[in-house]
Amino acid sequence: MAHSVLRIDASARTAGSFSRGLTDRIVGRLTSGETSLTRRDIGVNPPSIITEDWVNANFTPDENRTDEQKQILAESDALIAELQNADTLVIGLPMYNFGVPAAFKAWIDQVARARKTFQYTANGPEGLLHGKRAYVLVTSGGTPTGSDIDFVTSYARHVLGFLGIKDVTIITADRLMANEEVSLTEARAEIDAVPA
Repeated sequence: MAHSVLRIDASARTAGSFSRGLTDRIVGRLTSGETSLTRRDIGVNPPSIITEDWVNANFTPDENRTDEQKQILAESDALIAELQNADTLVIGLPMYNFGVPAAFKAWIDQVARARKTFQYTANGPEGLLHGKRAYVLVTSGGTPTGSDIDFVTSYARHVLGFLGIKDVTIITADRLMANEEVSLTEARAEIDAVPA
């Protein structure tokens, strides 16, 4: 059976993007003739921001939804299907102003849906996307990753875990404005050590 990789790019830049360069590298390592690759460029085509109509449609039971409500949720359904069908998730995630890009937050809001990707139990919420692995490539211009002002790495790990994806590897290239060569060299070495 073919291994399925879902690549998500969140950088607003297409040329000169460090996160896209690192994502290219790891996808090249993870993909082969037996691998299917799905690309979702949310940096160029960001998901819709959820609205009151979206929330109302989501809270309406499937069997009671109008055609209009089904259409409102169609984008979310497609993004969730991509996640459900993937064995491995690769996310290129630049840090913008200490946090994730707005496009990535919009993507999370579209895919984090009760009864689809998580459920509430007597013991609290439980993620439904089991048995998947994620690689998150985090880049920053000046913020040290893992510091008190890095709100990207902990958020990415937490929200993926919330959806049931517990096997998360975060590879960072930080402070690129000051330390580009060293940071990229270290990140590339980490990527090259990932099992193919």
